Amino acid sequence: MRNAFIKVAFIFICNITFGASVDTAVIYSHSMHKEIKCVIIKPDIYNKEQLHFPAVYLLHGFSDRYDTWVKKVPAIKAYADRMQLIIVCPDGGYSSWYFDSPVDTTYKYETHVSREVVNYIDAHYRTVPDRNHRAITGHSMGGYGSLSLALKHPDIFGAAGSMSGGVDFRAFPNEWDIARRIGDAHTCKKTWKDMSIINMIGHNPTQSIALMIECGTGDFFYRVNQQLHLKMLELKIPHDYVERPGRHSWEYWENAIEYQLLFFNKHFRTLDN
Repeated sequence: MRNAFIKVAFIFICNITFGASVDTAVIYSHSMHKEIKCVIIKPDIYNKEQLHFPAVYLLHGFSDRYDTWVKKVPAIKAYADRMQLIIVCPDGGYSSWYFDSPVDTTYKYETHVSREVVNYIDAHYRTVPDRNHRAITGHSMGGYGSLSLALKHPDIFGAAGSMSGGVDFRAFPNEWDIARRIGDAHTCKKTWKDMSIINMIGHNPTQSIALMIECGTGDFFYRVNQQLHLKMLELKIPHDYVERPGRHSWEYWENAIEYQLLFFNKHFRTLDN
């Protein structure tokens, strides 16, 4: 019995030791003059071989934080292992929407994620430091942020995804602190229009970005995602679009993230072949 216990304990320790590892980094934001945390998930092979890895930036939603994904969906560690990816989870604040706010200079999360976090990760981890091996995705507010950052910075991100993203927030003028970040929906009507993904998509380069958009059919963002898909078809913008039963929930995102990572992994491997 004692030998059996030792054997089981040894297997358990090995699983802990040789699985994906999770770091929490503290990154100083020069744009916002404060320290901001970030989770980095490294595949198990990272510490065994001196290889360089593609990086996927995974953004959280409204009211979440840098460690929400790894707590809510611990399976992403297994995905990092299986696909040999570095997964980076920056902090986007409670309600930043991942842009540099035009009305509040203390909110510069576009600069933070696209420049400060990316530069830190490339300097401290063995990434492949080019756009072709760097992707970004997220859910809800993070889905908006991932598409917005990729459209604005195609030199940094070569692939982008969105899960249940708030791709046209004009229908929600009083929700999720958006007005606090870009101004009142009535008096700043043009800003709201210009900053919605559904309008950004036609005014930013997309041909070189691999895009995947998805949303549950029971989600309050379903219609705007469907409309974005139709507009992208009209504009002949290549993209993958997925809709399946589901609501604006972690049950949906827990399922969706695996497919997003598979999409990026295929994109990375295609470029390397």
